[in-house]
Amino acid sequence: MTQAMNDAPRQDEDILAPLIFFYGIGSTRPRVTFVEPEALADQEQHLLVHDRDMTPHLREFHASESVLHRRSDGKPIEFGAIGIHLDLLPEEAQQLVLEGRVPFGAILEQYQVPHSSHPRGYFRIAVDTRLAELLGATSGQILFGRCNELRHGSGRVLADVVEVLPRGV
Repeated sequence: MTQAMNDAPRQDEDILAPLIFFYGIGSTRPRVTFVEPEALADQEQHLLVHDRDMTPHLREFHASESVLHRRSDGKPIEFGAIGIHLDLLPEEAQQLVLEGRVPFGAILEQYQVPHSSHPRGYFRIAVDTRLAELLGATSGQILFGRCNELRHGSGRVLADVVEVLPRGV
């Protein structure tokens, strides 16, 4: 194997890039183990194994608008780390993304950005203190998530997303 090939990122690191950037390159991050979709519990399968955007899917499941917390009781319903190619969005949508107050899926809906969802992998993650605080979980708890690629109608990658669900959402 050549040195150049040794330096290439592994596929799991490639599709976990948003999570790696969230924690900081070179930082300690939670242990992630990739699993087959069939290994997920029923509720996690229902919420993660599909080719739809997560925002409308969670909104439908919870019968409410979802941001990061459910409006009815403030309970966290998803953690997402995302890398977005802003140049594929209208200028007004870019500004909303940068403000960080509106879920990306809601922005895509509002501006009718043509796109499709392409799940790339499912995983279980051992929650660390940082994720535990964000998700109302316990450090060491095992949660599930997916890596998803959103493609713009032009075929270009619009966003890479890592999504983690808390238990019992």
